Amino acid sequence: MADPWPLWPSVLALLAAVIVVIFAGSRLARTADELADRTGLGEAVAGAVFLGAVTSLPGIVTTATGALQGDAAFALANPIGGIALQTVWLAIADLLYRRANLEHAAASLENLLQAVVLIALLSLPVIAFATPELMIGWIHPVTLLIPVFYVYGLHLQRRMHQAPMWKPIRTGETRDDVDETESDGPLSRLWLTFAALGLVVGVTGWVIGQAGLGVIAATGWPSGVTGFTLTTAVTSLPELIVLISAIRIGALTLGVANIIGGNVFDVLTLTVADAFFLDGTIYAAAGPESLVLLGGTLLITTVLAAGLLIRDRRGIGFEGIGIPAIYGTTIALALVAI
Repeated sequence: MADPWPLWPSVLALLAAVIVVIFAGSRLARTADELADRTGLGEAVAGAVFLGAVTSLPGIVTTATGALQGDAAFALANPIGGIALQTVWLAIADLLYRRANLEHAAASLENLLQAVVLIALLSLPVIAFATPELMIGWIHPVTLLIPVFYVYGLHLQRRMHQAPMWKPIRTGETRDDVDETESDGPLSRLWLTFAALGLVVGVTGWVIGQAGLGVIAATGWPSGVTGFTLTTAVTSLPELIVLISAIRIGALTLGVANIIGGNVFDVLTLTVADAFFLDGTIYAAAGPESLVLLGGTLLITTVLAAGLLIRDRRGIGFEGIGIPAIYGTTIALALVAI
């Protein structure tokens, strides 16, 4: 096991990572919006699949780093905290988009289905926490089911995109997914740009993981809460930057899909965490605060799904108030559970 980084180099590395992800995130939003138009996939699918995967790379690498270093609470808290905090970003974005409630304006059945799939995926680790003695090798069987559920969710999303059976009511505040592509460059160049930005984001994730573990070692802060708040705040910055950039260019559905799709993809990171934690199943090693963080994140996602369904027309809506409140309460309860 490598020695953790000292405190100040860790802090400086986190600050440098913030600058990198801000730059990469703004470029990612425009590139993904153009890919959505030119490939015909639409903003919801492109945001969920393209952006969801790439913006999750820092969290994946951070989680793998923590798991390999043997810190179960830190490794689990990163993906769970990423889902929670990225949902909080939507509440913040509601304040920036003054024309209407963001969940109302970005009406999309695909986004609603993604939220439902996310709730289903998050229920699987709850079962794993309750049955830590079940193992295949050193991995819990639930870990193997998470990718299966994820792929089936993508299948359902594809079916809904091709032949929707429900349609949201269109209002004066609803923003349609409109093809606004102006570039006439080769599509291959767009893909190369997207891949290069993804590589930058992924390398940054490794730096964030090492720096986060360095902060924990130097300060003695609880691993789970640190992963749920500090490192997650940095690894989730690509989603925030992409969301704000998407709102500025009018791609509301893309921005919301980036958050929800990224959250769904983040659940796959739990598979990474269990696979890279070599001292048995990670759910047996994590403390009770990890289960508190998971339960709070499930509740946050449920409130978001309700907001997408109810679609308050004006203001930030009940979800804009409820989600940050649940997030703060979850952190407080996790500290009590340690």
